Amino acid sequence: MLLIRRFSVWLLSLFALLAVFSVPAQLDFSAELLAKIQSKYGQEAYSRVKQWQELMLTAKQLPEQEKLLKVNDFFNRHIEFADDIYIWDVNDYWATPLEMLIKGAGDCEDYSIAKYFTLKELGVSEGKMRITYVKALKLNQAHMVLTYFSTPRVVPVVLDNLIAEIKPATQRTDLLPVYSFNGSGLWLAKSRGSGKRVGESTRLNMWTELKERMLNNTI
Repeated sequence: MLLIRRFSVWLLSLFALLAVFSVPAQLDFSAELLAKIQSKYGQEAYSRVKQWQELMLTAKQLPEQEKLLKVNDFFNRHIEFADDIYIWDVNDYWATPLEMLIKGAGDCEDYSIAKYFTLKELGVSEGKMRITYVKALKLNQAHMVLTYFSTPRVVPVVLDNLIAEIKPATQRTDLLPVYSFNGSGLWLAKSRGSGKRVGESTRLNMWTELKERMLNNTI
């Protein structure tokens, strides 16, 4: 029952978050903001953000498969997994990529969102990406990953913080898909493929604070 309730809460949050994914990400940080990060949060936080900026500059012209590898590896190596209660002192918090990099820690939602926005900044179409809610069968808990479709009807690959390797969804038998979404729609994931589209992305006023943080680079 606990797992079902958590999925229900995530689904409500999902509809609200669709509005966020329609907002352009502000990922080009000024020297002034970087200096503020260094002063306020220290050298390690500054270095993580700086390396992220360098990744987005150097990976721009790479083939998409290499972009996936570099982005997945970057966040899996630089970010420590931790629950929101330990990072933010609340049960559920959706961090911006900048907030996660400053903290150096995040949960599965934060990894997936950061990878999504970074790849989008690198030119990967959001139509090829889905934020996907799954049940992690071995852990018996709700989980989130980023899935990537090279073409609309192909089996997607999974970018996950649980394992380093990017694998086709058909090889991730430890994950049971539930829902997936991006900036343009919501899908009921009845299989490890694209699933059944069940609605359009809808602009809602929930998560206004998160949208503002994304737009204003609030730290």
